[in-house]
Amino acid sequence: MAHVDLNLLVALDALLEENSVTAAADRLHLTPPAMSRTLARIRRATGDDILVRAGRSMVPTPRALELREETRDLVRRATAVLTPVSRLDLARLNRHFSVRGHDALLAALAAPLIARVGATAPNIRLSLLAESVDQPHLTRGQVDLEIGANEPGRPELSCEVVGTDRMVLALRRGHPLAKGRVGVDRLVRMAFVTVSRRGRLHDAVDDALAERGLRRRVIASLPTSAAALDVVSRSDAVAVVAERVCRPASARLGLVTRRLPLELPPTPVVVTWHHRHDSDPAHAWLRGEVRSVLREVTDGAGRPATGPGHRSGSA
Repeated sequence: MAHVDLNLLVALDALLEENSVTAAADRLHLTPPAMSRTLARIRRATGDDILVRAGRSMVPTPRALELREETRDLVRRATAVLTPVSRLDLARLNRHFSVRGHDALLAALAAPLIARVGATAPNIRLSLLAESVDQPHLTRGQVDLEIGANEPGRPELSCEVVGTDRMVLALRRGHPLAKGRVGVDRLVRMAFVTVSRRGRLHDAVDDALAERGLRRRVIASLPTSAAALDVVSRSDAVAVVAERVCRPASARLGLVTRRLPLELPPTPVVVTWHHRHDSDPAHAWLRGEVRSVLREVTDGAGRPATGPGHRSGSA
């Protein structure tokens, strides 16, 4: 063991996450040539190429894929062992946290979170960022938390379902079809706007209608719930939105909501972070504040954190 350089594990973990010498170097604050030399040392130590060129990118070898999860877990555990346990002084804590998420969730989270953080940790600065499409901000350390409806499919990410919400139909109070119960026959006569940052015109509502052999009329997609609800407030278009999360915005715009005549599963509210923050006391505190606010906003029917090394309640 005296001849084993454990720093190679940290470098290997970065290389297997990034699949790029340049990106791994940037993450570890090294130059690309230095990371290339480190990769050569890893290759000699393991007897495997680890990353090989495939066109303009690099891909892991079968042996590297076998090592990925074990390496990640070893680095996480070593970091926890070598990180001193200290009392978190919130009054003096000086950090900048960034939280990226769905616009409706951020709108519901922003005011109470800013108030709670300001009351206990006045030197904390928050950046609340809009969702983006297919960019690994958590993996690259550009974002501390992401909030949405999907659990991550990447093993280096941890997550917690902090609550659920129900999807409802939102329409203006004077809408011709606003009075009375909305049945499927009324639903398919309405003009819909969807909420999709990717511009999709199809969602779970269409799937549920298709099971009945029916189709609805979608006239436009909007990138945010706020934009969709604004259109709904000024037209005869309707939208399907999360009931509790969008309730304040719907009320401000004078909208009404109706239960959908379809069986849609509850929408989860998922908080996701990179496992490198699992044992960071300040990050854990932020997760706790976000969790508390979102549970108040939603029904609070959550599940414990999941991810590498997680057990119930470990968040």
